[in-house]
Amino acid sequence: MALLSLLDICVNFGGPAVLDHLNLQIEEGERVCLLGRNGAGKTTLMRIAAGEMQPDSGTVTHPSGITQARLTQEIPDDLPGTVRSIVESGLRHDGPEEDWERDVLVDDLIERLGLPADRTFNELSGGLKRRCLLAKALAAKPDLLLLDEPTNHMDLESILWMEEFLLAEKIPLLFVTHDRAFLRRMANRIIELDRGKLTSWSCDYDTYLIRKEELFVAEERQRAAFDKKLAQEEAWSRRSPGARRTKSNARMEALKIMRTERQEMRTATGAAKMEISSADRSGERVVETENLNFTYPNGTTIFQQFNLRLNRGDKVGLIGPNGVGKTTLVKILLGQLTPTSGQIKFGTKLEVVYFDQMRDLINDELTVAENLAGDSDKVEVQGRSRHVISYLQDFLFEPTRARSKAKVLSGGERNRLLLARLFTKPANVLVLDEPTNDLDAETLDVLEDILVEYKGTLIIVSHDRDFLDNVVTSTLVFEGNGIISEHVGGYSDWRREVERNKRPALANKTNPPSSEPTKKPAKMNNKERQDLVDLPVKIAKLEEEQSDLTAQLADPELYKDGPLKASQIQKRLQEIESQHSQALSRWLELDSK
Repeated sequence: MALLSLLDICVNFGGPAVLDHLNLQIEEGERVCLLGRNGAGKTTLMRIAAGEMQPDSGTVTHPSGITQARLTQEIPDDLPGTVRSIVESGLRHDGPEEDWERDVLVDDLIERLGLPADRTFNELSGGLKRRCLLAKALAAKPDLLLLDEPTNHMDLESILWMEEFLLAEKIPLLFVTHDRAFLRRMANRIIELDRGKLTSWSCDYDTYLIRKEELFVAEERQRAAFDKKLAQEEAWSRRSPGARRTKSNARMEALKIMRTERQEMRTATGAAKMEISSADRSGERVVETENLNFTYPNGTTIFQQFNLRLNRGDKVGLIGPNGVGKTTLVKILLGQLTPTSGQIKFGTKLEVVYFDQMRDLINDELTVAENLAGDSDKVEVQGRSRHVISYLQDFLFEPTRARSKAKVLSGGERNRLLLARLFTKPANVLVLDEPTNDLDAETLDVLEDILVEYKGTLIIVSHDRDFLDNVVTSTLVFEGNGIISEHVGGYSDWRREVERNKRPALANKTNPPSSEPTKKPAKMNNKERQDLVDLPVKIAKLEEEQSDLTAQLADPELYKDGPLKASQIQKRLQEIESQHSQALSRWLELDSK
């Protein structure tokens, strides 16, 4: 049974349609990830799916008896009540549970999410507020859960818990995320919103990236062929043909249609063109600490006996739970806070740029351009003077958007504006506190590339596992009890090191040699040999059928006669996914023999 159906949905805020005759159906058991560029309309689609907003046209169907809950991207500025009262407000009052069962559910959610039950919401950090709102959504025991950037402001422990919880509970999901590790683990279907249209991909994220690139190449070829044909017809029309008048009139009408089609084509948004303004090189030593300690006046110890040497060109990531003191350590390393005890030595010629997690540097009442350049229409980048509108276009702000008030920007656009502002300042030490929040995947890729190539020193506070793996060369991990450990590599390298240390030490133990002779690999029988030949053909056919069905789901014509056919295609896609996985596993098993 379909848990949600959107048929022929249109939304327009002026200019090109945000949602252009869009169709979507979500079935039981699906965990659907919605992807799209910042400002593409993902949050608008989520609000329509949740019933919080009505489309300009189209039909939204919520079957009776189906309960939805939604975790929004924005955290309320002022929400009265304690954590317990807010979680309790999410409970369904039409369910069969007894009062004591509801109390147990609330207590369990509060405990498992590590929430302080009696503290007021407004006293919590950003991460704890996020977890409280998630607990409220889960308290409803929803049949369909809508999550808009659920990992924002959450620490790694909470993200990993949420992944395990959602997979164990088997709650159908429609979610938006920038966290590629979360996406890879959670999604069994990907839908992409691009230029008002929705495309469905019944595959994992890495396969989606390959197929999307193939689709983009095919689209570019079609557009080039269309433009070539249009240019030929325009050249013909300028020659003013006079003979065979009837045929010429028909050709002119066809040319008018082509002109209209070309005018209505919407080109894909390009990639951001970021560059960091570099300052003169710092000294070889950037900062060095010796037996550093920091304790708050209330007696809470953040770290003790901390030793670190940060050299020019190092790229270090900070990992730890929310509230453990990562930002405090950063401020001490920048000289903004004084340690309780210990020594800290700073290098020479340091030019520091600090990316603020809470984006306090953006004034909502000013335009995007004014936030960047004030009253001037020029900015200085890498020693060159550039027009502010041109520079903002490198960060994917169209001229009309650049002249809009900052308060209308989405979370991802605010992040891009802050990056644009910070990258105008010459720096040889770059400090980024949660820079990936709300950024779309394409912009994340660009940001990763320039940080990898960056010649200065980099300090990153982030819970994005893929981002840390791709950028940093070492990791500082807050272990608790005031201990900070240093590890080579990113998040995955640290986790592998932890797993290795958990294994029992066998170095001093000598196992007696086995008296049994080494077994020879089993020989393949005739059926296995035949399967090894047949399976690649079967896998190729399944992938071909999968591509055909995915293309059908992306065609709006499919939904005009109702959702039945789309539902049948979706079920077949799920069967193909299962068959493909089994065939591939069997082929790998046989190939290893």
